[in-house]
Amino acid sequence: MVAFGKKLKERQIQEWKEYYINYKLMKKRVRHYANQIAIRQIDRQHVFKDFSRRLDNQIEKIVLFLLEQQGLLASRLAKLGEQLDSLQEQPDISRICELREAYREVGRDLLKLLYFVEMNAIGLRKILKKFDKRLGYRFTNYYVKTRANHPYSLLQQVFKHVGFGAVVGAISRNLADLQDRQGSYLSIYDQPALPLQDSVLDSVKAATERLSNSTNFLHFLAQHALIMQEDLPTPVEEHAGHERYHFMSLLLNLVNTFLYMVNTYIIVPTADNYSLSLGAAATVCGIVIGAMAVAQLFSSVYFSAWSNKSYFRPLVFSSIVLLVGNTLYALALDLNSIAVLLIGRLLCGFGSARAVNRRYISDCVPLNIRMQASAGFVSASALGMACGPALAGLLQTEFKIYNLTFNQNTLPGWVMAVAWLVYLLWLWVSFREPAHQTEEEHSPEGPNADQAVSDVLEKGLAQPLLLSSEDNQEDEEGDQECDGSEEASEDSRQPATSIASAYRLLTSSVKVQLLIYFMLKYAMEILLSESSVITSYYFKWSTSSVAIFLACLGLTVLPVNLVVGSYLGNMYEDRQILLASEIMVCFGILLSFNIISPYSMTQYVCSGLIMFVSAEVLEGVNLSLLSRVMSSRLSRGTYNGGLLSTEAGTIARVIADGTITLAGYLGEKRLLNATLLPSLLICIFSIIATCFTYNSMY
Repeated sequence: MVAFGKKLKERQIQEWKEYYINYKLMKKRVRHYANQIAIRQIDRQHVFKDFSRRLDNQIEKIVLFLLEQQGLLASRLAKLGEQLDSLQEQPDISRICELREAYREVGRDLLKLLYFVEMNAIGLRKILKKFDKRLGYRFTNYYVKTRANHPYSLLQQVFKHVGFGAVVGAISRNLADLQDRQGSYLSIYDQPALPLQDSVLDSVKAATERLSNSTNFLHFLAQHALIMQEDLPTPVEEHAGHERYHFMSLLLNLVNTFLYMVNTYIIVPTADNYSLSLGAAATVCGIVIGAMAVAQLFSSVYFSAWSNKSYFRPLVFSSIVLLVGNTLYALALDLNSIAVLLIGRLLCGFGSARAVNRRYISDCVPLNIRMQASAGFVSASALGMACGPALAGLLQTEFKIYNLTFNQNTLPGWVMAVAWLVYLLWLWVSFREPAHQTEEEHSPEGPNADQAVSDVLEKGLAQPLLLSSEDNQEDEEGDQECDGSEEASEDSRQPATSIASAYRLLTSSVKVQLLIYFMLKYAMEILLSESSVITSYYFKWSTSSVAIFLACLGLTVLPVNLVVGSYLGNMYEDRQILLASEIMVCFGILLSFNIISPYSMTQYVCSGLIMFVSAEVLEGVNLSLLSRVMSSRLSRGTYNGGLLSTEAGTIARVIADGTITLAGYLGEKRLLNATLLPSLLICIFSIIATCFTYNSMY
């Protein structure tokens, strides 16, 4: 296994090599401290003081060089600005072209500087992690607390985009001024909506945004999809993304996601009535709703594996299975069979192709629009979640055609069967199967390796730096003093080959994030799945009323993400929002308990809204953190990070739906409190776990 020190040496810009973090020296100091402590020749206070001083010196060296290079870039931009001023008086096409190329050259040098910062940031993070592991101290917590928020912080210079914004702004404005639009020079300030098409500028902007680790609505929404990227994508992947990308195929994947979410929630308002009409208890709706999630536990794995070879065939298979499953669901009433009803829902779960949808976006959509595609994936899911119950509320009619019954119970199945038939025909006509790449294509070696690194630099950085999804396995095992063989290096980069190997890549903080995801999905499923039974028992709501309530909950998803992504995410750290959201979910659960009689509609609606909205906020922040701290080996392959989070959420839904059915044996009077109690206990446990790992989420 190739140690990070060797990788740093290979990838560093040679003319700047003396200004990089001396990772090898710092690693030796960590080993020295460990040996001295083992024989009790040094105390903890001395270690903290000495290592802090050495780390401060390293950071100071990096920052001073960074400021020097920023000054040189600013000086070059000032000179180019003078040339641009003279050009306004005497326009010359040849000089315009020369000047534009000069600005692009500044942009390329800025990319080199961003790459320099990225490598040093990863080195700092790794050496802090190594110190904590070898010595058993929580030095990272101490160092970050004392340095990150200090008014003269050098650490912030490394991990934030201090000074870069001004350089990017100057390049952007002047390139826009030089671009001829309809015979006149237009300023980006006069017409900001006009796009400036320049590949270098696009790369600079993308790299700066990732470096700043700032958030906005689109970025926050995209994190919900948990479509992970590796830290340094190879140029082969980048070029292939453009070649494999097909807009209509992407749209078909998003429509698949939308229809599947509609299919999941369209039956929720009527599942209890359907169960009663087939002679079962109303609380059997938990099993009816949960059957889809049970099947999805297995379908997620085989669809993820299938997507390694094809995207078209799994989508076709998914559409056919969902067509058959919904038809059986609709026929169950005329056949008077609860078994047919459950088989239909199981088949719908076996048709879940969300793993394929994620993989298509991850593998085939170019990096420059991948965030938008990921946000589209989440928006399609949220819209489907709202449209499902709303559509059920509109299907309040009853008639017969050739002895087939069409009513509020069966129409959701018939409507979705027709929808999947239309989708299948559209898919068959319009989808374009992209060429699949082998793992070897992702690892440039040999004489072209240096050029590959240069091309990576041109494409910008791939993840936020302080919490980037570096290979945690390498962190924990790979930074040995002696470099391993090339074969070991290849093994260290291979994706997980089983659930067990994927689990071994999870750190304690990642496990806590998965626990939080489990908790919020469990709480949301309890609220949604039992809503028809609870509201019917306490408030005598009709199916239409339940549908409106659930649709209103679903419609809060995008506005909530807009507020969190655009405002709260820029004001507070992710971990602060995470903990506050968990506490609010807990408060919503407590408020939902039926303690004071009579149980009021206001209490139920307000507590449900608090719980659901808080869980939505929590989901976005949770997946945002998860995508950044999870091992990069889980960014690809069958057993990827998206699959693990999906499985955690699906297991939560299965257990929640099973809890509803089991609690039904206690009677509808006790159903609410009996289902809320496990939610409360899991929520409290997740809050405690969050507090224990809070400092590792920085």
